[in-house]
Parts: sequence; structure tokens; C-alpha cells
Amino acid sequence: MSSITKNHFSIKDLLSELGIQPVNQGASTGENWLQCQGPQIDSTSPVDGVLAASVIAASEKEYQQVVKQAGEAFRWWRNWPAPRRGEVVRQFGDRLRQYKEPLGKLVSYEMGKSLQEGLGEVQEMIDICDFAVGLSRQLYGLTMHSERPAHRMYEQYHPLGVVGIISAFNFPVAVWSWNTALAWVCGDTCVWKPSEKTPLSAIACQHIVSQVFKENEVPEGVSGLVVGGREIGMLMSQDQRIPLVSATGSTAMGKSVGAAVGARLGKALLELGGNNAIIISKDADLETALTGAVFGAVGTAGQRCTTTRRLIVQEEIFQEFSEKLANAYRQIKIGNPLDESNHMGPLIDTQAVAQYLEALEKVKQSGGKEIVAGGVLEGENYQSGCYVKPAIYLVENDYEIVQCETFAPILYLIKYRTIEEAISIQNSVPQGLSSAIMTNNLKESELFLSHQGSDCGIANVNIGTSGAEIGGAFGGEKETGGGRESGSDAWKIYMRRQTNTINFSSEVPLAQGIKFDL
Repeated sequence: MSSITKNHFSIKDLLSELGIQPVNQGASTGENWLQCQGPQIDSTSPVDGVLAASVIAASEKEYQQVVKQAGEAFRWWRNWPAPRRGEVVRQFGDRLRQYKEPLGKLVSYEMGKSLQEGLGEVQEMIDICDFAVGLSRQLYGLTMHSERPAHRMYEQYHPLGVVGIISAFNFPVAVWSWNTALAWVCGDTCVWKPSEKTPLSAIACQHIVSQVFKENEVPEGVSGLVVGGREIGMLMSQDQRIPLVSATGSTAMGKSVGAAVGARLGKALLELGGNNAIIISKDADLETALTGAVFGAVGTAGQRCTTTRRLIVQEEIFQEFSEKLANAYRQIKIGNPLDESNHMGPLIDTQAVAQYLEALEKVKQSGGKEIVAGGVLEGENYQSGCYVKPAIYLVENDYEIVQCETFAPILYLIKYRTIEEAISIQNSVPQGLSSAIMTNNLKESELFLSHQGSDCGIANVNIGTSGAEIGGAFGGEKETGGGRESGSDAWKIYMRRQTNTINFSSEVPLAQGIKFDL
């Protein structure tokens, strides 16, 4: 694919191809778009500061309509055989293949990630659809031996109901698809509240899936969309009609959602903050380590939950590796993410820039030693005010700012002596999403992956902290929330589990040998 620059990139044509108007309604039950009564949300791109389009957000009235329709659709959708539901998801994946380029460009333009990452995000959607198609034919349970004669005992899984999905701006479409593709084949209907910072990408997805659903006569309401702010998320969290709320975002947001869902004894799937580290051993291949560290730290301008935020480097190689790292940072090209020659685009908005600057000030005040200076970029190519320089600081792990997740390209370097010390540093933060070690030492890698090692939901050897594959369950521990999405057996949370016992004898023997003679 050739490079795309502002000289021959038309956002108007792109939006038209994806069915997006200058002003859009922010609530849909599928093919039906509701007339919304909420405030207007303007989607201004961090790439160039241009207003792409606007969305009229949903009010509580439209929210209630969408959820009601999802509940009614569930009664029909759950009766479709799972392989038939999988066939619809297969077609959705094929339609995404057709729209991969325009949707990937929109994700890149609206959110600010590189074009390669925008296209890669759509590919994740395609991959999870492929995974879900196979899953639709293997929603299995177990058969167990009963302690009672002439009894059979087994477990099975049934559709759960309406699934609420709250997604974040950094992955405007992929995380939604991780949830919906699995939930749909499980027999659930979905209501999606996307980030109000990236509403156009969500509306584009709703247009695409509505085409496929209409062609397959899928009931209206299986795929619902409600664009809005925090108030919509809280309505969803408190809604008794929604047995599962899957929420991706900050730890603070997750605590609020988790408390509201828990208060009504609902289920919450939480994917929250990360404070991810790579341990760089003296036995590492330093070139491999360098590549993993740089991409992990600056990919998506540091706005991934799996972004590498800490490098824990063995003291014997610290000087050599930090010099290599600083030299690599000097070669990073920052600019329009639709230009494939650039490595890093902007932060999502000026509020994110302010938080970045605040974090830089705090690390300096804490005693951090500057290795690569940060700052805001100015000039003709950075008129949105959202472009910043990736920064590196030598710190101690116990600095308050180092214990926090800053959604920006700030990398903290920490020295260590022994592998045990490195693992302790790695684990000594509130978050527990992703982790990695760079080493060719078998003992170190096995210790890192053992119960004495990383306490994160993801632990890698000789690859970085970001770039999870669809086939594995994705999620983390501690303040990351404990949820699991995507592959492996993550599908089970979208279903209700039932244990069944069948007595095919002429007697009623009780468990544990209890006698109850009448």
C-alpha cells in the first residue's frame, strides 16, 4: 500500500464510503437509527485538528429503547443453532475484509494511531470472527461420573442474555469485536457504548454489521449501539436487564463499573490499567530486546494498556543498553500516522497532552534522571497540539508517578542486580496486565514463568509486552481487573453454566448415602 498523506487523503470520501454523515445519530438497534436527544459530540482528529463529523449522543430514552430491543431480540437469537449464528459471524468477518482499508484508515485518523496499527486493529476483528466461527461448533461441557447408580451427570452452557460492552478510545473497534463475536455465537445480544472520543469508528462498524445482519434476517436488536458519556456507562452498569458488563478503560472507571454491577450481583468483565515491564537480562540478545522495548514503549504513542512503561535492566549492561535505547529514540519519526514513514502519531487529545506534561514534571520532582527529553512538538505538521516526544527517565520503582499508569510515551528505566530482585520490582506495582523478560538463560525464563515469577495475566519471554494474539485469553490481575477476553475458554463468561443430573433408574438414591425412608 502506498503512503497516504494529507495531500491525497479525503476524510469526506472516507466517511461517505463507511456510511457516515456530517452529523450522525448515536443510537441504533441495528438497521434502525434512533433520533437522539443527547448533546452533540464532535469528533476532531488529533492528526490535524480537523472536525471529521459530529454525533448526536443518546439520552436515557434512546438507551432504554436499545436495551429493550436487545432483550426482545435475545428471545429469538438464542434459539438459532450456534453454527447458524457462527455463519453470520463468518460473513461479518468477510465483510470486514472488504472494508479493511477504509475502516483501518478511519481508526488511524480518528484515534491517531499509525496506519499499520489501524489496519492491524481491523485484522484483529477479522481474526476473532474466524475464531468465533470455529467456536460456534464446540461450545462444550463436561460429563462426570455420578456417585449414584444409574445416574448421569454433566454440565452445559446456555446463552446469558444481553451483554453490555464499554470500550476505550485506544482500540476503538477491536475490543468491541472480541466481545461481540464470542457473545453472538454464544447466543447473546450486545449493546455497545464506545468511547465518546472515537464515535465515528463505532458508527462505521454498526453500519457494516447491519448490512450482514439484514441479509441474514437477524432480529433487530442483536447488535445495539449507544454513543454517550459516563452517564450511559452507569445506566448500563446498574441495569438489571444486562447480566454481564464488559468494560475496558482506566482502573478508576473499572472500580466504578465493578461496584455498580456488583451491587446488583451482576457479572463484570474488567480490562483495566497496565504498568507493564520488560526485564532485560545480561543474558539477553540486546538487539531483540531493543526492538521489543522501543515498539512496546512508543507504539500507539504509549496509549495501549499493554504499553511498556518500565524497563528493568541488569546493572552490568545498563549503560550499554541505555545508550542503544537513546540512539533508537533519536531515530523515531513522529508525525501524521497516515504517512507510513512515521513511527508514532499523536496523543488522543490536548487533555492527554496535559496529563503527559504533568507526569514529566512529577518524575523530575521525584528525582528522575532525564535520559531522553520529552516535550510537545510545535510547527506546521503538529497543529493539532497533540504531538509529543517520547521520553526516558532513570527512576526508582517506588516513585509515586512510576506506580501509576500514564497513557503516554514515557519510559522508566530501573536497574537491578539479581533476577529475584528484578521480578520483585516487576511485581511491585498495583497493576498486573502484561510482562516480559528478555533472556537466553533458561533458568531465568522458567523462574519468570513460574509461580514465583510474574504476577501478571500475560508473561512473555523474548517478545515485548504488547501484541497479544487472538488465540490466547487476554487480561490481567490486581488492579487490571481479572477479566479475560478473546481466545482460549474466555467464551464461558458470556454464557451461564448449568449442572445436570439424570436418574434413569426406578429409585431415588440420595447423594452421600443419605437415607430418607417414607
